[in-house]
Amino acid sequence: MKVAEAVGRALTAAGVHQVFGVVGSGNFHVTNAMVAAGSRFVAARHEGGAATMADAYARTSGTVPALSVHQGPGLTNALTGIAEAAKSRTPLLVVAAEATRPTSNFYVDQKALAEAVGAVAERVTSPHSAVERACGAVRRALHERRTVLLNLPLDVQALDVPDAAIAVVPPPPRAAVEPSASEVSALGTALARSRRPVFVAGRGARSPVARDALRALADHHGALLATSAVAHGLFHDDPWSLGISGGFATPLAAELIQDADLIVGWGCGLTMWTMRHGRLIGPDTTVVQVDDDASALGAHREVHLGVTGDVAAVARQVLTAGAERQKGYRTDDIARALRTRGRWRDVPYDDESTRDRIDPRTLSAALDDILPAERVVGVDSGNFMGYPSAYLSVPDHHGFCFTQAFQSIGLGLATTIGAALAQPDRLPVAALGDGGALMGVAELDTVRRLGLPMVVIVYDDEAYGAEVHHFGPDGFPLDTVTFPPTDIAAVARGHGFEAVTVRDRADLKAVADWVAGPRSAPLLVDAKVTRERGAWWLAEAFRGH
Repeated sequence: MKVAEAVGRALTAAGVHQVFGVVGSGNFHVTNAMVAAGSRFVAARHEGGAATMADAYARTSGTVPALSVHQGPGLTNALTGIAEAAKSRTPLLVVAAEATRPTSNFYVDQKALAEAVGAVAERVTSPHSAVERACGAVRRALHERRTVLLNLPLDVQALDVPDAAIAVVPPPPRAAVEPSASEVSALGTALARSRRPVFVAGRGARSPVARDALRALADHHGALLATSAVAHGLFHDDPWSLGISGGFATPLAAELIQDADLIVGWGCGLTMWTMRHGRLIGPDTTVVQVDDDASALGAHREVHLGVTGDVAAVARQVLTAGAERQKGYRTDDIARALRTRGRWRDVPYDDESTRDRIDPRTLSAALDDILPAERVVGVDSGNFMGYPSAYLSVPDHHGFCFTQAFQSIGLGLATTIGAALAQPDRLPVAALGDGGALMGVAELDTVRRLGLPMVVIVYDDEAYGAEVHHFGPDGFPLDTVTFPPTDIAAVARGHGFEAVTVRDRADLKAVADWVAGPRSAPLLVDAKVTRERGAWWLAEAFRGH
């Protein structure tokens, strides 16, 4: 057996059952070996899209997928998606062919490229250790929660593997980090003293076990529940949920978080986005952070107490410490406020729709009513992104995929493809700006080819809206960030989509008709949205700089 085949089969045996990529000569044999061993392969139209699909699949499936790319340009094309995954600490394996001769047209320092964007690199150097190295890369991705580049030199791929070197040892599950008794006690004391506690759950709390442990502890101490954007949906059905903390927070959520006397970040970095550059933290608020990675504690802001440990384990141990049950922040007045003002849809606004353009708030609220509740929403980056994040409800933490750690536009469509494949029983909904939609347009073909019943919503303001609303008020010329009208619906039809152009609420009947069935082709909604003002969350973000 050649190294390429042995590595491909070993990766599948080690638990990598989903592969995304673009296949060329260098990664042809290893990819085919994975497929032959039982892995599912999805061909993207661009390596950048494949990388983001793999990232989103990992986030919404809880497994380690692979990205397979050609040597040189295959890897460089994928770098933005790899950077997003690495910054998000997504457990992901990048399998890349490698040209090692400096005279090759394909030669680049692939190890340096990976490390430059925050990934870690491994290399298969001999047939004797090839399978061991491959399994080690999977184990590192899983246990260290890292994006790992596994380089497969072309000359090594063609060598014969000794029979004795083919045995595969799948990695064991990642062990939960147990907290120290002293830190658990200190957190218990802080909660016992608090009268207005707020829990903010992040990426490290995105599991049913952690969710249930946090809800039980919050019930005991009277804490209100919020999430970072990436954990949106975690407390979807809880009456004491504030929704997303940070720029997307409702006015009520922001008010209640600011008035908290204790904020506990659970698997959450409490970044400038989640805490609005610190403005959601009151001057006398105690700040606690719980994370199973000690290096994450206090990385984004000073905390009064850091607890190193698995979120679920810490929450359970604090709960069993025996503190008295407290009413805390859960009063009748706050319960009433959450019922009547707890959602963005409850916040009155002046509808700014015109004859030719629809207010994005009106659009988003109407789509929330039309689209099935069992959905998985992927959101691209840009001025529009707060509208789907705030107005489109999701059933749980698997229903929202937010690839924003690198703040690149153009990832939203591929994000939704990856999430859709991980959650096949839900309607996938991609929310994009026109800039990101056109940047990632090639993957419309992938949606149609895979037969995904996806709804793609394009918030089309014919501009890079973030730049327009950041620089426009100061009188700067905007010719470089504004564009003539594009018939994005026609582009989608060319890829085999059904499509509708939306300028007012009446146009959304076509979306309702599509939802009613048979959904034989995906649907693109080209929504011509109002563009006179910037989004509220973006104004908030700019004030922080």
